[in-house]
Order: sequence, then structure tokens, then C-alpha cells
Amino acid sequence: MEESSPNRATFNEALRVRTKQAALRIIYLFQQLPHSSEATILGKQLLRSATSVAANYRAACRGRSAAEWYAKLCICVEEADETLFWLELLGDASIIPKPRLQNLEQEYREIVSILAKARKNAKS
Repeated sequence: MEESSPNRATFNEALRVRTKQAALRIIYLFQQLPHSSEATILGKQLLRSATSVAANYRAACRGRSAAEWYAKLCICVEEADETLFWLELLGDASIIPKPRLQNLEQEYREIVSILAKARKNAKS
């Protein structure tokens, strides 16, 4: 599929919106974290990685070459997986009840999967 095809453009726009919405959900979660040093440290890491996914995917869509697209996708996969890690850690450390994190964790598992598949397709 060519990068300029309607299907590609639709996919890119949908994923841009999805990663931005997921980042917004993380921002809202960060705003509700307890005021402890652990929560602040983990929360800032979570905030950084989640917003990085959205920002780097947006940059990937504006990439000037296939190599730039691929490089940005690699960053997105790493940051999305890191976001999932911080969410899991917040739950495992009992900073936020695990059930409250389930939907966000599922969202980031899906985002990692989608981005990893897009990266694999970009390489072939």
C-alpha cells in the first residue's frame, strides 16, 4: 500500500487520534495521582512516555522518507511499551488500584500491537 493511498491516510489519522486520546487519558490519570514521591516519579515517567507515543506518531506521519517513518515507528513502539510498563508498575506498587488501570493497560497493549505490526510492514 502506498503511503499516499486513502486507506493509509485513514489509518494514520485514526491512529493519530487514538494515540492523542490515550495520552490525554494518561494526563487525567497523572492529575489524580496521590501526592507521594513514588507516585510523582512514576507518574512523570508515565506522562513522558505516553505523550511521546502521540508526538512521535504525529511526527512519523509527517516524515520525509521511508527511513524516517520507520525510525519514528520504532520510537513509538518503545515508548508505548514503556507506557505499559509504568502503568503496570503503578498497579503493582499499589499506588493506583489495578482494576482502575485495566482499560488503560489494554489500550496500550493494543497500541503496542498496532504500532509493532505497522513497523514490521514498513520494514518489508
